[in-house]
Amino acid sequence: MRNLPFEYAARNLGRSPLRLMISVVGSVLVVVLATSAFAFVRAMDRSLTGSASEDNVILLGAGSEESIERSEISASVASQAQASVFGIRSEAGKAFVSPEVHAALGVALGPDAEPAGQAVFRGMTPAAFAVHPQVRLTKGRAPNTGADEVIVGALAPTRLGVDDERLSVGESIWVDGRALTIVGRFAAPNTVMDAEVWVPLTSIQTLTRREGVSCVVLTLDEGEFADVDLFVKSRVDLELAAIPEADYYDQLNAFYRPVKMMVWITAVLIGIGGLLGGLNTMYAAFASRVREVGTLQSLGFPRRAVVLSFVQESLLASAAGAVIGALICLLLLDGVSVRFSMGAFGLLLDGPTVGFGIAAGVALGLIGAVPPTLRCLRLPVAEALKAT
Repeated sequence: MRNLPFEYAARNLGRSPLRLMISVVGSVLVVVLATSAFAFVRAMDRSLTGSASEDNVILLGAGSEESIERSEISASVASQAQASVFGIRSEAGKAFVSPEVHAALGVALGPDAEPAGQAVFRGMTPAAFAVHPQVRLTKGRAPNTGADEVIVGALAPTRLGVDDERLSVGESIWVDGRALTIVGRFAAPNTVMDAEVWVPLTSIQTLTRREGVSCVVLTLDEGEFADVDLFVKSRVDLELAAIPEADYYDQLNAFYRPVKMMVWITAVLIGIGGLLGGLNTMYAAFASRVREVGTLQSLGFPRRAVVLSFVQESLLASAAGAVIGALICLLLLDGVSVRFSMGAFGLLLDGPTVGFGIAAGVALGLIGAVPPTLRCLRLPVAEALKAT
């Protein structure tokens, strides 16, 4: 088959700067939308699944398996589970058993100020660092037991909508009129804990006026989930439920599936609008090139060669837009923090995310070129040569 030279398609891009600009801008918009949606969904998935440790089991109140914050169990469950469950991991004589209180509380930045927002507080003991190995102190120290001290996660400022410096070590926050001094900062990348505020267990029990705890998280070593389940079923008086930590966060991930679907639907609808606009532009542009198509055919170039050349032309424009869109995303979106009800997460533009966006932009060029080109080719050569 005799093909048109590639230079023909490349030179045609400069024939209409306005058409070229519209094609490139359309591709840029589609790439930005597709990349943003893909990055959002992947970051949320990564945040929820990365929060779980495969060896951890959560003990919480029966009927509250879908929400730790609604759960309340006796504070004695931690010691009873430690004494009864076989195979709990331990180190230096300390069992990996962490009683915790989870609560969403309003945070103010001054003694008389209105709350700046809500943050997820986790009442904890030193054992929390053992059962949650994702957490690492980056500044300062851990809070002292019983003290009005807290440590805040790297994304806690994003969750509250305040500057990072406002939650630096040495600053204070107020909860229900009570001052809490920030004595440390921690990081737990790709987890919901990264946006939490950690406070000593007894302090948050005082703040929330509760005697029990939300849950007990324990890490198994030689033991299995069946050992924990046996303890729960044998102690019906405690009204407990046991769930692997991975399963708990999988349930949360499923709960947020409609949110992720809405993100995709919004991106697809806007992308369809961009595609239709691109098709309209291509139809208008190619309609003025009917005589060119007829001339190429009269010179002996088959229809497939004409279609290939026009597709190459469209792909060049869309590929340029895709590269520009990918660069915009890398500059503006990479590392951006997004708030949601569980806390916050950071967008990460890795290879698959950027590749998906570029593929979407290139696909736009391919889909946008074929229909108008085929329409031009429907005319007989004689009529095409007479077109104006």
